Amino acid sequence: MSETPSSSYSANHPNSSESEQSLSTRHFNVTEPVVAKRICFYKSGDPQFNGIKMVVNSRSYKTFDALLDSLSKRVPLPFGVRNISTPRGRHSITNLEDLEDGKSYICSHQRKMKPINLEQASKKPLPWQISRPVSARRRAVQLARQNEDGSGHRETRITTPKKMLVFKNGDVRLRRTIVLGKKNTQTFEAFLDYMSELMQYPVAKLYTTDGRKVPNLQALILCSGAVVAAGREPFKPSNYESLGYLRPAKLLGIGNRVYPKANAKSESEKKRKWNVSVLTSDVPSAGTSSKVYIALYGDRGSSGPIFLDGEKGKLFQRGNEDIFTVNTRNIGHLYKIRIGHTSTGNSPAWHCKEVQLLNLFSGEQFSFPAHRWLAKDQADGEISVELPVFQQGQPILPVTVYKVHVTTGDLWNAGTEADVYISVYGERGDTGSRQLLRSQKPKKFLKGQTDIFSVEAVHLGCLYKIVIGHNGLGSGNGWFLDKVIIKDPITDLDYTFLCHRWLDQGQDDGNIARELPVTHASMLPGRQELELKREKTWTAEKWKFRKGVTLQFYNRVTRGFICLYPDSRVDALGDKKNKYGLFDVNVKRRNIYIFSSHQMPSLALALVSGRVTGKSKDKACCELRVHLQPNSCAILESASYPGHTVAFNLQGKVADEAAGYSGISKEFVVHVKGVFHHGAIILLNTSFCQALSLRPDGSCSGAGQQQQESYWKVHKISSGHCMFESVKKPRMYLKIKDDQCDGTGTGDEYCHFKIEKNLETGSVSLESVQNKGIYIGLLPDGQTKPVVNTGERNIFFYPQVIKFGREKPMGTSAAPKQERKEFRGSQIQPTKAQEPEPQRPSTPPPSKEMRNPQGGESPLPSDDEWKVSILTGNAGTEASVALWIYGDRGLTGPVTLGKDNRKQLFFPRQEDEFQVKINNIGNIYKIRIELDGLPNEQPEWNLQRVILQHLRSKKTLNFPENTWLSKNRDDREFLCELPVVEAGKPIYPIALYRVYVHTGDLEQADTDCAVYLCIYGKRGDSGLRLLHKSGTPVPFQRGMVSVFEVEAVSLGILQKVLLRCEASTKSQHWYCDKVIVREAESNSEYVFNCERWFPFMSQGIIHSEIELYPQELEKNQQLKMQDANEGDWKITVVTGDFETAGTTATVFLYAYGENKASGPIILGSGKQQLFNPKSEDTFKINLRDLGQLYKIRIGHDNTGNDPSWYLEEVRLERVVPVSAEEICLPIESWLSEDKDEGDTWREVAIRNPAEELLPLLVYEVHVYTGAKLGAETDSNVYINIVGTRGDAGKRKLHRSKNNNVKFRQGQMDIFCIKAVSLGDLEKVLISHDGAGPGSGWFLDKIVIKHKEGEEAHEVVFPCNRWLDEYQDDGKTERELTANKLGSSMKTFLKAQRWRVQVKTDGDSPEPQECKRTLVIYGSNGKSDELLLSPQTPGHVCFLPRATDEFIVETADLGDVYKIRVSCDDVPGFKGWHLKSFHLQELHMKQDLNFECNCWLTLKRGDKELVKEFPAVTEDQKTLPVYKYVVSVHIGDRWGAGTFANVYITLYGKRGDTGVRKLHTSLMKGRKFQRNKVDSFLVEAVCLSHLQKVVIGHDGEGYGAGMYLKMVTVRESQDSDKEWVFPLWNWLDTHLGLCETVCEIVTVEGRLLVLNCLKST
Repeated sequence: MSETPSSSYSANHPNSSESEQSLSTRHFNVTEPVVAKRICFYKSGDPQFNGIKMVVNSRSYKTFDALLDSLSKRVPLPFGVRNISTPRGRHSITNLEDLEDGKSYICSHQRKMKPINLEQASKKPLPWQISRPVSARRRAVQLARQNEDGSGHRETRITTPKKMLVFKNGDVRLRRTIVLGKKNTQTFEAFLDYMSELMQYPVAKLYTTDGRKVPNLQALILCSGAVVAAGREPFKPSNYESLGYLRPAKLLGIGNRVYPKANAKSESEKKRKWNVSVLTSDVPSAGTSSKVYIALYGDRGSSGPIFLDGEKGKLFQRGNEDIFTVNTRNIGHLYKIRIGHTSTGNSPAWHCKEVQLLNLFSGEQFSFPAHRWLAKDQADGEISVELPVFQQGQPILPVTVYKVHVTTGDLWNAGTEADVYISVYGERGDTGSRQLLRSQKPKKFLKGQTDIFSVEAVHLGCLYKIVIGHNGLGSGNGWFLDKVIIKDPITDLDYTFLCHRWLDQGQDDGNIARELPVTHASMLPGRQELELKREKTWTAEKWKFRKGVTLQFYNRVTRGFICLYPDSRVDALGDKKNKYGLFDVNVKRRNIYIFSSHQMPSLALALVSGRVTGKSKDKACCELRVHLQPNSCAILESASYPGHTVAFNLQGKVADEAAGYSGISKEFVVHVKGVFHHGAIILLNTSFCQALSLRPDGSCSGAGQQQQESYWKVHKISSGHCMFESVKKPRMYLKIKDDQCDGTGTGDEYCHFKIEKNLETGSVSLESVQNKGIYIGLLPDGQTKPVVNTGERNIFFYPQVIKFGREKPMGTSAAPKQERKEFRGSQIQPTKAQEPEPQRPSTPPPSKEMRNPQGGESPLPSDDEWKVSILTGNAGTEASVALWIYGDRGLTGPVTLGKDNRKQLFFPRQEDEFQVKINNIGNIYKIRIELDGLPNEQPEWNLQRVILQHLRSKKTLNFPENTWLSKNRDDREFLCELPVVEAGKPIYPIALYRVYVHTGDLEQADTDCAVYLCIYGKRGDSGLRLLHKSGTPVPFQRGMVSVFEVEAVSLGILQKVLLRCEASTKSQHWYCDKVIVREAESNSEYVFNCERWFPFMSQGIIHSEIELYPQELEKNQQLKMQDANEGDWKITVVTGDFETAGTTATVFLYAYGENKASGPIILGSGKQQLFNPKSEDTFKINLRDLGQLYKIRIGHDNTGNDPSWYLEEVRLERVVPVSAEEICLPIESWLSEDKDEGDTWREVAIRNPAEELLPLLVYEVHVYTGAKLGAETDSNVYINIVGTRGDAGKRKLHRSKNNNVKFRQGQMDIFCIKAVSLGDLEKVLISHDGAGPGSGWFLDKIVIKHKEGEEAHEVVFPCNRWLDEYQDDGKTERELTANKLGSSMKTFLKAQRWRVQVKTDGDSPEPQECKRTLVIYGSNGKSDELLLSPQTPGHVCFLPRATDEFIVETADLGDVYKIRVSCDDVPGFKGWHLKSFHLQELHMKQDLNFECNCWLTLKRGDKELVKEFPAVTEDQKTLPVYKYVVSVHIGDRWGAGTFANVYITLYGKRGDTGVRKLHTSLMKGRKFQRNKVDSFLVEAVCLSHLQKVVIGHDGEGYGAGMYLKMVTVRESQDSDKEWVFPLWNWLDTHLGLCETVCEIVTVEGRLLVLNCLKST
């Protein structure tokens, strides 16, 4: 069709270059008439869009925005037209003058343009193709066809419609449901456009709900039913999967696999129509409320499930016949059908009588009699049935019942409670998805269990695969499937499908369904399974065969260890302490090793002529190949003669040829020596891939992964006794206490375990020292629990060493205190700075268990010895008895009353006597007796009386009482309190306290875990009581009041209560509103407000208990969770009162006073139930020595699923000294990156009565990125502004006021920071985190503008340097000082540029990835560390015999007198042979030579990576180089030594040495041990008179704290001159200075000269 000339005008030619369409500058004259421009606008990425032809002039469009608004109405884009560019997308149009007459442009709603083919786009359309908005579906089809024409390749397309849920990234409330079909999945790019229109925001990326990126259509189609749509921001975790919309069984339950009629149709084949007649039986309740479906199978395929839909409520009723017409593709000759239902509705059961089919194409009729129930509660429980076609009265295929054997793995928590589905595939179709409902076992899918199910189906022929999975529902839905075996009764064949993987969203690859191919019979399934187990065993055990590990080989048959004696004899009869049974591992290759004798290193195990003997380890016969068996035993085979193995006869002697196969043993359990040495880091493995791990809530699980959360540090208490401290969460120890086994121990005696080694299995068991006979055990789900040893494997742990420790424990300041704490085991008291303290004990306190006095031999009783007589009534007990004794000065207890044979105690009508020590507790007024129950039984005991008699004075105290300690009588407890009885009357009465516990009315506030209470009064306490009610499984229900009774000797006026709730899982967390205690006799009432969740976090520590004070005492007893100290403040944080106000982030506080600042102080995390909406959280902080407070800063780290936080106010109140005034600081704003001002921090000024309140100012930060190539950065940039009144804190430059994309080349970005007035600005600290692809950044300068009062200020901070790890000096953080008037010019004039030439010697190794830095020292100061990096990208420096040149800039250094060169200590660094340095100052032409000729390496010579060289000049004397002898004197304190890396810097009149690591001591033995002096050589150019040293450590390793007496320095080993730098204090984060680095000046006027007597 011809074009009409009137409708066409000038446009770009298709082949015109971009330069023809680029912007040109036009100069208009004011007298020039208005010129109209004819422009054609196209849609980004849509070549089928016809284009919009418009006339643009200054009359029609006054502004560029007006043009964009007009185009938005005509060009169909999701968010309107926001950008216009040239056709290839290279140049952006920003104003009307840039548009050129007759040109074409692209419209887009985002910055990124999608170029189009103008030749195709500019064609005149046909009349029926008039321009109109193109839908995403049409565009997808067009793009797909274009892709096919252009490249011949099409992306994976979906053939069956699939329903999917799409969430907005980070916002689960915004979601859309879509159906994936052929039209919207032609290309992945078109699908993203479709999603952008649907979600109404630009979608650039898709993720799965667990954060994995969906890169293409194929991955999208395989997703499990939900995706997360994101823009260019990263994935934001949220509770996408916790909503009811996601049921992962999309391919599992049949209800999720059926589709509407004719869903699966093929365009290449003709359709077939069928009449389907379904007859429901005429028996009671035969009808169904479920949806019924049918699937047809023919020799050319299947129809897939087809729903038989109709009027709801009238189909498939009793006695009815329902007729349907369905469409299928050509499935060929029909041979079976499957009919079933979804088992939904009120009455899902259905009795199907018959199904009849009529092929409307061929006229064939088929009848399928059923006559059976399809119901989960009827017959075999199936809800579907397969029916074969009958010919001449016989089925053409038989119906068989397959036996499906499903084996769950033998891992902890391997079982599942989810519904499991299977689909079996054979050469004659499949079974469809069937739920494995009825097992022959009472409970399905348990750990290590094999369940057998029946699946009835028309015979499938040879099976080739299965699909098995679960729906992810239930409390323990993860599942470890070992294998599936299907038995075919017709062919009598077994089909094996090996899995051996997790079906768990939180394990392995996250899939909950797997396709398993059949294991071919020729591959021997048993053999393949055995090899798979061997491979996993090797993975778990190969750590034992690392170089240098010392092993023992135990033989189960001979019950002895292999021993190699000096005369080369070998046997297997040694015990575990035999020194000849230790072997060192020498690795040869792969699994071939040499096991040399630890006692005689030159001798090794060898196989000669098939017999084991000892030979020189350098011989080939000593090379043994290790084969690990599935039972973890090792077979040692000769590497030279396969088949020859290390073997012994039943008597433990070397086996000879005469011994038969049954008479030899060749499997050995491998034991590693030194696993539990002090300071070792180990895994306590529970299976080949699991380990005992510490969970975030403090509980422990044996189903953890073998990663850092499962690492434990060994603290050796004594021989065979250890504690285990979490590496990831220091100061949290394994413990057994109060029938709980978890990781919340604090290092007391409840954390002490005896190591029992099991030689037969290579495992260990951990027995509690405090509770003898009680072990750490595992429940089937992996949870830890105290258990007794019943011979089961649930107490076995298989240790794996990550890092070996040392044999003998040494004292250290980081070691836990060996003190007994009564109730406060879960709290860690903060350590205060101390003066030098007395030596601490290195052994735990003696046990408080007291023996029967007949066993003692004390000749004279001491003043603190008492006799305890206990008379038992009519019922005795075998349980242990604990005693507490209270006096007016304190208490003693618990004291365990027992002796060697406990079963002889507390017989009916028997009086037992014990001797106990009672410290000076004053006048005794009451005792408490508690019964500890025996396992698996409820103890009861009739107690008649207790008598205490002082052995020296014979003073007697009577406690008559006829009471029962039992839970079976009158709802009593296992404990009772007895007052002293004088003259027939108790000195204090027994009081009954009624306790009312109010559980909050919040969601999930209730709990079923144990809650304990201890009441404190003027006369002691009640002891910790379990709050329980008989017959009440959940006493603490939401919004309810629970009432309990506590009977105790009258406590007088109540002072406080201690409340404890140790929830092990998140579902057990409890919200307590308040506790009310009423005394029945006096009618007094005490209210203790709580209003918090348990457990909770305070200052970074998880707490399970809290002390509460009554309302009338709150003013005087504020926040006494711990003893109050000088400088303690109470801080109350009030969160907003609307639903989304809370935060999941961790909250920090900084406080600023006149003397100094304090922070960051960790207040806690929203993940620990803090900072909830409508809540007030109270904390105690110490602000000692800060002086008068003038401001605080509060904020969070923006972590968690929902970090945004609305903070209402902060209240401060001084605790010590007590102040009646409360400081209220209103905030009333969001702390969020995406709300309000986009800042996560707020500063508030505090009013000082003597001064005016400091104003809150807005600092406008102008950041200038340099114009150099590559100057821009994608990293997160942070700034801290420092002034004369403190700093603003580290703030993220998050939201630029003037640019959408920050920190581009040559760009200026403006940010606003609110802070309390900082006074005169002095400097800024600017840095970035190195994240993103372009992390390097060239910063030109920073300008900060602010207005205080009427005066405006502007301060410039010049930089003009890189913040790049691989450019300039390698630093990504810089401190910029304010540019004072004229200082910029002075800096420029004084700046020096140097040409540095570096020569590398010829024998230097090839250069490696290692930073090399240079520091130049001059008379005016020293330079920064200058990174010696290549000037051009890709250039390799420091090659052998090469001379490299660098240009560096420094300030004016004056006359240069030395340089320092250093290399990084990186793994694998072989060293650098430096020949010489030459420096040339480019302005003053100053030339300096430095003859080096030395190695920088830790493997040869001086073993140094830092060297100093003096300048060699004609007019200046060369300074000498000294080897300073630095001696470090460690104090004689318990724990004074350290295993950390120690560093020192020496300062003198001529500069400093730089930071040096003290790594090689001149003294023998370990460095930095208690009461030891270590000396080190530090080579440096002469420093003249030493003035100070800076010494510190990195805190690494066990026992990082160090008690340092002094440091002494001499110029050389022969020098008489010595400088002394005394300290006498701790370098520890918790003791002494509370710092790990300190500066020490030399003793004033005490420069010592030693007059040593030299031998002649």
